[in-house]
Amino acid sequence: MDLFTLRNSKGLEARICTYGGIIISFKGPDRNGVMGDVVLGYDRLDDYLTNNPFFGCLVGRYGNRIARGKFTLDGKEYSLAVNNGPNALHGGLKGFDKVVWTPSILTTPEGASLQLHYLSKDGEEGYPGNLSVIAAYTLTENNDLRLDYTATTDKPTVVNLTQHSYFNLTGKGDVLNHRVMIAADKFTPTDSTQIPTGELRPVEGTPFDFRKSSAIGERINQDDEQLQFGSGYDHNWVINKPLRELGLAAQVFDPRSGRMLEVLTTEPGMQFYTGNHLDGIKGKGGWVYKARNAFCMEPQHFPDSPNHPDFPSTVLRPGQTYRNTIIYRLTVGQ
Repeated sequence: MDLFTLRNSKGLEARICTYGGIIISFKGPDRNGVMGDVVLGYDRLDDYLTNNPFFGCLVGRYGNRIARGKFTLDGKEYSLAVNNGPNALHGGLKGFDKVVWTPSILTTPEGASLQLHYLSKDGEEGYPGNLSVIAAYTLTENNDLRLDYTATTDKPTVVNLTQHSYFNLTGKGDVLNHRVMIAADKFTPTDSTQIPTGELRPVEGTPFDFRKSSAIGERINQDDEQLQFGSGYDHNWVINKPLRELGLAAQVFDPRSGRMLEVLTTEPGMQFYTGNHLDGIKGKGGWVYKARNAFCMEPQHFPDSPNHPDFPSTVLRPGQTYRNTIIYRLTVGQ
């Protein structure tokens, strides 16, 4: 595996590994100009091979959950590896997060770009079609870490790629004081195994209302069935924007460091996860990660979409090109 570093003139730096397309580190200044790494992970690359709760990785072929590891496409049922209770999660036992991608360096108008390529063969982890995937990572002068995913297939299949960095804008401790805004009027409630019920539930009057900026810890421990199912926030929000249009999904501000993270996406949904299952993992600098020491913002199509005809479709057919752009913009807020 190889490690690549992207830098811009503002001092931002992102390090990406060809194994799993993992964002190993993402560094930016705080309000005093002190540089800090805002993503969790390991000091040793080997640790990513043995015990990785999806730190920083590129998730696919299908991010999030598919109920009972089964879906039907064009009248044929497909069976996937079940690796999360009764369900399939994040592409299976050896998803895109556990393969070595082929790198190339490109020069773009926005800056240097690392391009990773992987051919997922027909039948891999139970998914149909030879899927050719390109993931381009670009660090722009606008302080955007931009991810552009494209994919093509030779058979009808389902695709849902995302990115799974665990962020902590302080660089240590819990994230309960981080203030979050999510541009969503609705979310997708789940059953006890975290599979969507099919309902698009208004966030108003619930702990899931982040339309106005509020602290992660403000309502996370409320007596709410959905919070109990996720052991905190681990749900998909329905982003207020047209499908495939690049727009703001979320904004996170850390009052301690002054760092601000904005998340832009072309995807219809975003999984907001508060690291509820981090428990005793020894990470960077000897920091032992615990629950709620980080948050994830994973732009995506809705979980279990292949089994919900009313959800935006994740079907990709021969002759079509899957496109997905995610931007993590790291700046200093007020």
